[in-house]
Amino acid sequence: MKEWTREEKYRVLGDPEEIRDLHENIQKSNYRQIFHVQPVTGLLNDPNGFVYHNGEWHLFYQWCPWGAVHGLKYWYHVVSKDLIKWENLGVCIRPDTEYDNKGAYSGSALPTGDALYLYYTGNHRDRNWLRTPYTLVVALKDNGEPEKILPPLFGPEAGYTEHQRDPKIIFNEENQTYYIIIGAQTYDKHGCILVYRSKDPLEGWEFAGQLKVPGFEDFGSMWECPSIERISGKDILIFCPQHLKLDGRGDSIHHNGYILGRMDFDTLTFHPDGSFHVLDFGFDSYAAECAAQKLMNKNAAVLVAWMGLPDAAYPVTDEEEWSGCLTLPRELTIRGRRLIQKPLESLKKLRGEAVDPAKHRLPRECEMEVICGNEAGVGDAAGADSLVDRLTLDVSRDNLMLSLFTKPDGSGGLHLTFEARAGVIEVDRSDLTNRFNTQYGEVRSRPLEAGLRHLRIFIDSSSVEIFVNDGDAVFTSRVFPTEEEHGFALEGRAEVKIWTLEKAVRDDFVV
Repeated sequence: MKEWTREEKYRVLGDPEEIRDLHENIQKSNYRQIFHVQPVTGLLNDPNGFVYHNGEWHLFYQWCPWGAVHGLKYWYHVVSKDLIKWENLGVCIRPDTEYDNKGAYSGSALPTGDALYLYYTGNHRDRNWLRTPYTLVVALKDNGEPEKILPPLFGPEAGYTEHQRDPKIIFNEENQTYYIIIGAQTYDKHGCILVYRSKDPLEGWEFAGQLKVPGFEDFGSMWECPSIERISGKDILIFCPQHLKLDGRGDSIHHNGYILGRMDFDTLTFHPDGSFHVLDFGFDSYAAECAAQKLMNKNAAVLVAWMGLPDAAYPVTDEEEWSGCLTLPRELTIRGRRLIQKPLESLKKLRGEAVDPAKHRLPRECEMEVICGNEAGVGDAAGADSLVDRLTLDVSRDNLMLSLFTKPDGSGGLHLTFEARAGVIEVDRSDLTNRFNTQYGEVRSRPLEAGLRHLRIFIDSSSVEIFVNDGDAVFTSRVFPTEEEHGFALEGRAEVKIWTLEKAVRDDFVV
């Protein structure tokens, strides 16, 4: 695998022709996705600035054009009319000032009447490679032209380390005040959130203080990508704590999760109503970004995340000089004391041919529905339209094991197992040929208090997203099946439906 020098990683992209050959080469990859946003070249990580504005969904992602490496970051821009079909628009934010000379890092968006304002962290480094983070704004005019507004809104706050980044812009209607929250780290290595406020989105910003989250004063060494969303009258603090281990997460140390509670902007206190929950129980999910709450139904939001992790490697595509993709956008609601993530209803528009499950063969890109246990055989009330004959294997009324990406002899694969007595669902990817990030563990699990009733699974060329019990849990993982790993096997009482899926992402060379 290529060893990158600092000069190579932080090289400025001038003429797009410099990377045209790279784009053409990666089009030959067997693992390019057909319905997930992915990098035009190089590396994709955090989603940014996800918002609905002037009749379109705008989404940006962190982009390093040169290869599968975290180097000089740009904001790359994609748009959609329906959150399903995406079109490349090219680079929006370039690291071209003294304040962001080594990267335009993550942030958020605010839609207004005359422009879309994009807030991001400018990563400045001096000749000794010492970092200074700045919070900057770009006004994206309706003609598509970005205008960087200088000077920065503010620089780093004293009393905290250089790790201050990922501004999330929030408008609080009760006091008609704008807030920016920033992920940060104290000098004694505790993760936290800094809060700034202003009556104007472009000026007058002042440091308000550190967000108080009682009970979470010592919860990881850094909090990235913070957000506060409001759904069904409840506030949700979403953030990514780093360098801690959680039950059921193997040896992974970077997490993507949330706390339900109540936000008090007067005292800068988020009052938790319960514990920290991970957003996604799979192997590869981080840096969740919700569409701007100002324009969303108060009972739901839309969430998208990076299908990857910091400090993780994806050798199969890394060797092809590209890496990363985003998750499918998901409808985010509250059920009881948990967030629920459901596939968007409009995804059904991508369904193509119905596939006979009795052949035990998975199309390379497909949707699978599994109706489990006593729900099996109840017809349309249990799930989607009945488009194919169903397969029922009555091995056990309690337990279920579904193996995806099996070899022709039925061996291997990614195993999804539900043990009814323990009430736990488990995903194990250790039996796949292409194994990676094994040091973090190859098994992920989640307790299911109400048992297993339903699975909805989306398989793209190099990913799998498993929605359990109508969004009660999600397991997202990158996978790199070989040519012979396209079967499936099922043990347990269940009915299966499978559809091919049509291409939804235009992989055009637009820079």
